[in-house]
Amino acid sequence: MAEIENNAAAAPAAKPAKKTSLGATALRQVVTDVYAAAWEAKKRGEPVGWSSSKFPCEIAETLGLAVVYPENQAAGIAAQHDGERMCQAAEEMGFDADICGYARISLAYAAGVETTNESRRMPQPDFVLCCNNICNCMTKWYENIARMHNIPLIMIDVPYNNSVEVDDTYVAYIRGQFDDAIKQLEEISGRKFDEKKFEQVCANANRTAKAWLKVCDFLQYKPSPMSGFDLFNHMADVVTARGKVAAAEAFELLAKELEENVKSGESTLPFPEKYRIMFEGIPCWPELKALFKPLKANGLNVTAVVYAPAFGFVYNNMDEMMRAYCKAPNSVCIEQGVDWREGICRDNKVDGVLVHYNRSCKPWSGYMAEMQRRFTNDLGIPCAGFDGDQADPRNFNEAQYETRVQGLVEAMEARKAAKEEGKA
Repeated sequence: MAEIENNAAAAPAAKPAKKTSLGATALRQVVTDVYAAAWEAKKRGEPVGWSSSKFPCEIAETLGLAVVYPENQAAGIAAQHDGERMCQAAEEMGFDADICGYARISLAYAAGVETTNESRRMPQPDFVLCCNNICNCMTKWYENIARMHNIPLIMIDVPYNNSVEVDDTYVAYIRGQFDDAIKQLEEISGRKFDEKKFEQVCANANRTAKAWLKVCDFLQYKPSPMSGFDLFNHMADVVTARGKVAAAEAFELLAKELEENVKSGESTLPFPEKYRIMFEGIPCWPELKALFKPLKANGLNVTAVVYAPAFGFVYNNMDEMMRAYCKAPNSVCIEQGVDWREGICRDNKVDGVLVHYNRSCKPWSGYMAEMQRRFTNDLGIPCAGFDGDQADPRNFNEAQYETRVQGLVEAMEARKAAKEEGKA
């Protein structure tokens, strides 16, 4: 990657990108193919699985099992404004409105409530794959799906990390479950686990992860060759297709295009970049336009996120794989979480932080007040928080959000003026 510009004053405004992104087009096709493959497998009478996003995809991919991802489905349904109806359907079934919006959408769909978003319709599951490195809500969510359909639940329990390093006992514990999951999926698939194919799948997954992380790193450039919202749009691929060559190739193509954008001074950002911010947390998928509008009005580009690169699992051997899957944002101690976020704020040269207090994701939002305090103390940058939800639009207030964004802008302007006075 070319040298990154560190001098804000010397960085010219980026020109709008003139051509359609072939990488983005290829990535959209990858997700379409994942859903199509699941439907084709179902038609052939083959088992289809539903998987949590951070379950080791390498196992099912090695056994040739078609797998789809309820979190991706729920985000897509929410983004197409069908999430509220699905959430309400789950609540009518007896599920509490306080549980995760993704879970409510998924449970409603599992119970037979159809979505109006045709692109996110997927076959009902014959087995479910669950990994609680995301949250413990995931465990009960997938247990309920398994009970609804009377199907196997393959579970991998990832202990919460109270220290920065992953203990060897954790690795051994997870490895034992990994081996047991292989045996269960051999029975479901009717195929034997092929070690050579597994090695190739791991190579594909690493290639995808490295290409995805390279794409994420382009936000370090100043000005950025892309909008940070682009990462949110491309996350479906790294969730649904990490072990597939097509995903790796599409991300590599996108990285090549972004490198060309840097050389030509172009950007996918549709406005001049005045301030750079970190967006902390999962986006409000039903309200992406509302999120983007005041950012555009004030020249704020999202150049740092933790949610997107969290899916870049990179490893060299089996033990490293176990450790990689222990490093989900909600399964690490606060010291690790602060270090990740402050590192990306420094690397991506942010001027402030916008924190989403997400009602659907309480593990993520629960310690965010302390995170905010540390960002301000350690980095000296202003932070602002707003209330929202990743899937249920009833929990988002556009007026409150716009007020908080404006407050962040004013704080960044005051900090900038104070720095300029200090230099004078």
